[in-house]
Amino acid sequence: MGTGNNRTITKTRRKIRDVDQIKADLLCARHLEQFKDSKRPEDLPGLGQNYCIECAKWFDTETTLKAHKRGKPHKRRVKQLREEPEPDPRRIPGAQTTSQSIGQCYDTQSAHVAHMEVDT
Repeated sequence: MGTGNNRTITKTRRKIRDVDQIKADLLCARHLEQFKDSKRPEDLPGLGQNYCIECAKWFDTETTLKAHKRGKPHKRRVKQLREEPEPDPRRIPGAQTTSQSIGQCYDTQSAHVAHMEVDT
């Protein structure tokens, strides 16, 4: 006779982009443009003009965006983006992983992606 889990519904409604997605936005302008193009401007606050890349949030006015950038949540997110992720303890020592070289964008139109071998 319960009403279900309403908390989960509201939590997913406020979900923002993950740190790895934001890092990809910072490295590649094309990645950020694809994300912005997926949203309709009339549905966004301030018609999508005022966007904080680091926090992945839209704001109504330029003034609120500037106030946000002076605030603690923004500064914490910038610090979090600067830090390298902790190594995964499940990873086998000496295993090779592939990662995209810094500065290269993933091209969704072609199947070819430049990879670089990294020894860990």
